[in-house]
Amino acid sequence: MGEGESTLKAVQLGRKSGLRVSELCLGTMNFGEPGRGHQGDWTLDIDASRPIFQAAIERGLFYFDCADIYGIGACERVVGSLLRELLPRDEYVISTKVSMPMGRSPNQGGLSRKHIMEGVDGCLERLGLDYIDQLIIHRHPHGIPGQIRAPIEESLEALHDVVKAGKALYLGASSMFAWQFVELQMTARQNGWTEFVSMQNHYNLVYREEERGTGVALTPWSPLARGILTGSYRGSFDEGGTDRSKGGDRSRTEMLYRGAATFDIADRVVEVAQKYGRTPAQVSLAWLLSKPEVTSPVVGVSKVSQIEQLVEATAIELDAEDVAYLEELYQPVENLLSLGHS
Repeated sequence: MGEGESTLKAVQLGRKSGLRVSELCLGTMNFGEPGRGHQGDWTLDIDASRPIFQAAIERGLFYFDCADIYGIGACERVVGSLLRELLPRDEYVISTKVSMPMGRSPNQGGLSRKHIMEGVDGCLERLGLDYIDQLIIHRHPHGIPGQIRAPIEESLEALHDVVKAGKALYLGASSMFAWQFVELQMTARQNGWTEFVSMQNHYNLVYREEERGTGVALTPWSPLARGILTGSYRGSFDEGGTDRSKGGDRSRTEMLYRGAATFDIADRVVEVAQKYGRTPAQVSLAWLLSKPEVTSPVVGVSKVSQIEQLVEATAIELDAEDVAYLEELYQPVENLLSLGHS
């Protein structure tokens, strides 16, 4: 790392844990086996991934986020291999997720006791680790497409047993209604089971339906709105300029971002970025980091230069009038969770 380059600080993962993480988390959906899984057309293999991991680590990033469904297991294999190669086990924090279907058999997905236990063992085997720092449920037990509604008590007790067995140290959750998350926390508390310490929600300048404060760490996914807030789409979904924005993932991006002002907000990001002499990605991330409840946004990158830019963004302080200008055009849209997906 060159002299004067930014490095990330370590921050506490919310008020409900003593775990410290880097102020940015590296999302790893695009690392694995090219062609495998729903993101296969923009996936990097292990050799292409290694320089990105090295650059992230050099800049103080030590928090990594996986899921079993990414690359249908391939992501965990690549990430686990790289981390074992690059860092001692006690110098990084890794999260992974279970619940999405990993195969066609009826019990290969969901949050039943059976799948939680088998799913966690599968994660550990692919990562090549003895324990996961944080196990995240990818969705609420009743919010997983194509799966039955497991009793929340069954899911919560099984998750507690995973923690007590030493296979996971902390629990997190992802993308659910606030009332559902509160119900999970209260049920765990009433039964003396392990509570969740973080919420990985969908939150950025063009999708703000999950703004909330729950006392847990917020680690938002898609902080750059799948490239919309970096300028990758240049004002229209028809103008994608990256492999991801032009590939099979474009339709999902269109489904996620339905707001009438989406591209007008993105234009304001460009305008503010020019004022600060920064990139749109840096300004978008700086806006998110200005929110006191946000702990460690999950950023996805495909180039070393992107890691460098995003690390630098953590030092940007936006003026209050610029924050107001960026937020002004947003109008509430139907919460994606109410449509059955997010």
